[in-house]
Amino acid sequence: MRPVVDFNHAPFIVIWEVTRACDLACRHCRAEAQPTPDAQELTTAEGLRLLSRVREEFGPVLFVLTGGDPLKRADLHELIRHGTAIGLRMTITPSVTPLLTSQSLGELHASGIRRVAMSLDGADAQTHDHFRGVEGTFRRTLWALETARNLGMEIQINSTISRHNLTQVEQLAKTVSWLDATLWSVFILVPTGRAVGDAEAVVPSAAKHELLYRRLANIALDPTTTFDVKTTAGQPYYRVLAQERARRGVAVATRSLRAPRGVNDGNGFCFISHTGDICPSGFLPLAAGNVRTHDVATVYRHHELFTRLRQPHTFSGKCGVCEFNDRCGGSRSRTYGLTGDPFASDPTCVYQPKVAIVPG
Repeated sequence: MRPVVDFNHAPFIVIWEVTRACDLACRHCRAEAQPTPDAQELTTAEGLRLLSRVREEFGPVLFVLTGGDPLKRADLHELIRHGTAIGLRMTITPSVTPLLTSQSLGELHASGIRRVAMSLDGADAQTHDHFRGVEGTFRRTLWALETARNLGMEIQINSTISRHNLTQVEQLAKTVSWLDATLWSVFILVPTGRAVGDAEAVVPSAAKHELLYRRLANIALDPTTTFDVKTTAGQPYYRVLAQERARRGVAVATRSLRAPRGVNDGNGFCFISHTGDICPSGFLPLAAGNVRTHDVATVYRHHELFTRLRQPHTFSGKCGVCEFNDRCGGSRSRTYGLTGDPFASDPTCVYQPKVAIVPG
């Protein structure tokens, strides 16, 4: 039996965007990364205080260092060692650039990194390298994942799915299996960052989203699948997964570092930007405070943006009455990106709830 968790009190995962500096040029980068660090990014002292406060108030949560490229921060290992020493479950999402070497991966492991996550956004070099903007990234990513695994770290593969690789899902899954990853985190593209204004060209239709969720459920429920499958900004997947589990009469065994219940923006999830803004997620860039002037725990627990995101029955339209809204709730980030309202119905979900929607 999974443990009971209260996401009103503490998130399952906290992500800190330690920098926006990065040497890649990804076509739809959420962070709109740049070559050099922002002069306003959190200092070492501020970062150490953030880590300590998160541990003190939220407990031993999963803490992810992301970017940009975290390897661009000179104090990275000091931050990792501190987080590890105080009991946070430290993970990292480095960019695959020349900074990511056998030595740097070994140093990450020695500092306390338990899991490393890297992006694989195509089943072949042409697709992945075009999306990441640097030739040779696909080959280097495969090498880096194998190297991290051989060092003893769990590996997680993040794949952004949009129109550019929608036909490659099953091929990507085979690569995830071949690399012996623990978790495949499928990011359904959100029109934010560099993807703003390009939604029609990159965001699949609602019908194609539904088909994607069913394809992912087939992979997750296949008894030969050796890794866990989760989605980011793809919450209807969990409705589809529940439907398929009930239809087939099977359960899904989850592996380590997975949430015991569905996580959504602001609901089990807290994001800290490079300058300290406290947001429901990196794909829902609405700041509810800043760690330089606000307490992260107080904001997470009591700010009206966060509290309403944890009350899916208050959402507009069908998401508010859907019988699956406790495990799904729709993608709040994509809904915001497409409609401008984080509490509207998810326009990329085709499901019609069994409860009738009362007009007005």
